[in-house]
Amino acid sequence: MNDIRIGQHGVGASHAPFIIAEMSGNHGQRLDLALRLVDAAAEAGAHALKLQTYTADTMTLDLKDGDFFINDPNSLWNGNSLYELYQKASTPWEWHKPIFDRARQRGLVPFSTPFDSTAVNLLESLDVPCYKIASFENGDLPLIRRVAATGKPLIMSTGTATLEELTEAVEAARGAGCKDLILLKCTSRYPSVASDLNLATLSFLAKQFDCLVGVSDHTLGTLVPVAAVALGACVVEKHFTMDREEGTIDAAFSLEPDELKRLVHETELAWQAVGRVCCEPLEGEQASRRHRRSLYVVKDIPAGERLTPQNIRAIRPNAGLPPKYYDQVMGSVATRDLPRGTPLSKDMVSK
Repeated sequence: MNDIRIGQHGVGASHAPFIIAEMSGNHGQRLDLALRLVDAAAEAGAHALKLQTYTADTMTLDLKDGDFFINDPNSLWNGNSLYELYQKASTPWEWHKPIFDRARQRGLVPFSTPFDSTAVNLLESLDVPCYKIASFENGDLPLIRRVAATGKPLIMSTGTATLEELTEAVEAARGAGCKDLILLKCTSRYPSVASDLNLATLSFLAKQFDCLVGVSDHTLGTLVPVAAVALGACVVEKHFTMDREEGTIDAAFSLEPDELKRLVHETELAWQAVGRVCCEPLEGEQASRRHRRSLYVVKDIPAGERLTPQNIRAIRPNAGLPPKYYDQVMGSVATRDLPRGTPLSKDMVSK
């Protein structure tokens, strides 16, 4: 899969990882905090700022019992109805423009995850350069087709999907006009643990779907994204917050600004370390090559005397014949006097 462009950034193997700072509902329903988050993402060195575009009414029904109520003690959002949760987490639609404007002013690529066609219409009016399909929506083929029809790059998380469902989603996207697709390996568990991620899947996804790959990571810290980049991820998405102690909706599994900055730095180092296939010494290694072993005279050898293990050894530095010639020169005769410390060369011996 060739590199692609998202906004002003190249994305792919020949570019440093594309880091997406996911605001989600961590603005706590305060526009001033949302704008501070934009600034913090820019200062940390992220490349993109992502929102989620929906309202409680476009997501679910205003019911507070049965299937519409979260009754799971292991859930961060236990005790809320779905409607209440989405009311708390949603980004008011009138905020999108000032947030996007601030992001562009700060050099960030602003975009969003739409959850229905009305959200796509809003985002198109704001000229977003790409779209994200969330894990829970990767089975919504009409939505995927609507987004793909814009012709813009499409980033899609794989969480909750079977391989069959993921194949259907990719086929729907490409059938509707998507040319630039990025799949993000994702585990929809909040927070996730490292053993949930199965990052070995990255290379499978890249080959199976002929696309760029990355991670949408809900683990704590920065280790998993660094490992993912080493395995071929070119995009990393992480939720972030100004302060986990503020207790905003996704704060428990979000990075704080200093951690986001470290993520940007460490993933770029990982990308640099992966580099390219190279089996030759680098230019910077040439000085070190002088300290390899080579064949030296370690005891004075008069002209006409034979070379033996007692007067020839492989030692440092690397000014004489390579050690691979050791067996060939043993038993040869010195053609001239060879003082101790002389680096051996072929013209000094004769069979």
